[in-house]
Amino acid sequence: MALQKDIFTVSRLNNSVKTILEYEFNGIWLIGEISNFVQPASGHWYFSLKDNTAQVKSAMFRGNNRSVRFIPSNGQQVLVKGRVSMYTPRGDYQFIVEQMEPAGDGLLMQQFEQLKTKLAAQGLFNAVHKKSLPKHIHKVGVITSPTGAAIKDILTVLKRRAPQLEVIIYPSTVQGSDANKQLIDSINIANTRNEVDVLLIGRGGGSLEDLWCFNDEALAHAIYASQLPVVSAVGHEIDTTIADFVADIRAATPSAAAELVSPDQSELVEQLNYQRKQLRNAMLNTLKQQQYQLHLLQGKLSYNHPASRLQQQSQRLDELTMRMQHTIQSLLSSRQHQLIKLQQRLEQHSPKHAIARQHTNVSQLNQRLVHAISSKLEKEKHTLALQAGQLDAFSPLKILGRGYSITSHAKSGKIIKLANDVKVGETLKTQLSEGVIYSEVKELS
Repeated sequence: MALQKDIFTVSRLNNSVKTILEYEFNGIWLIGEISNFVQPASGHWYFSLKDNTAQVKSAMFRGNNRSVRFIPSNGQQVLVKGRVSMYTPRGDYQFIVEQMEPAGDGLLMQQFEQLKTKLAAQGLFNAVHKKSLPKHIHKVGVITSPTGAAIKDILTVLKRRAPQLEVIIYPSTVQGSDANKQLIDSINIANTRNEVDVLLIGRGGGSLEDLWCFNDEALAHAIYASQLPVVSAVGHEIDTTIADFVADIRAATPSAAAELVSPDQSELVEQLNYQRKQLRNAMLNTLKQQQYQLHLLQGKLSYNHPASRLQQQSQRLDELTMRMQHTIQSLLSSRQHQLIKLQQRLEQHSPKHAIARQHTNVSQLNQRLVHAISSKLEKEKHTLALQAGQLDAFSPLKILGRGYSITSHAKSGKIIKLANDVKVGETLKTQLSEGVIYSEVKELS
């Protein structure tokens, strides 16, 4: 009897390859140049990462790219962390980006994380290996630049808090390519002489590159092997180096380190501070170990996590959205072309030319009408002037001009035609050609 063949569908093949890729290549770092960067309305980022000979399609979804502290651009070198996956609808192999940094500081940060993981696995950060500070400190050794700001801060604090302490400086450069070797030599010299109770190693703040000598693996082993307790005091409070993790005690600043090694006003406060530091270091180490275990579990879970399918569907939605936008744009262009043709045809049959001719005719008729009205008005004005002259000839004012007058009652204005129309004592008004005379009627004696 023939064995039944295991026949794959295309979907099953792509999903199987996707599972293998995400399981085998999870949490890896990749450096490359950004090209073909696209950010659709969904907020996801799609681009390619390339070097001189190859490229890989990449995607960074909105939930992850919100934490990126810069705006990516084509041609930019970046360092990214993520997993290899496959976009199953097209069978495209792609890199899903979870973290992104500029290639400069990002590369240093990657080296920092790799060395920290390596040394943690070797036990250099384990709290059980850390030495406690002596209960009574008489001599303090300081490994730093004798001309830097750190030594000034340390000496100022020690003079204020414990002027009786003796300070021995082991000079070393704290920046540059030779700084790590000089720091190691100073640690070895201090241990060989065995003339101090505790060592302070550090410098003032600076960039990641400025503090890089304190992230040296050989320096970490020298601090770990020191028989003298080592207090790390590198940079400001936010700066963290490998030396901080491997040192017996980490101080946030050089001034804080000086306070740690100088006697406090109260022994109880000193014990509490020490226990707090020890507890903090133990909690940090435990937290780091738990985070590492969580990272491993997340890597195993990520290859079949529902979020992966959601990301695939979201990417498919972005692709369909961009295709739809392209189709709509093409359709609009076609309709606009048809509209232009119709407008041209309409222009050819437009009534505006006939309207223009009618406007001209109307204008001419309007001019003729205005001329006719003007002529009519002139004729009427002439006729009116003749009639006004005739009327003026019969005007009472003309009669008054020949020496006649008109007498009327002053109050009523009624014209007096008969002598009996007036009464004694009544006021009369006589209108002359020019002026008016008021008179009073009296009885003749």
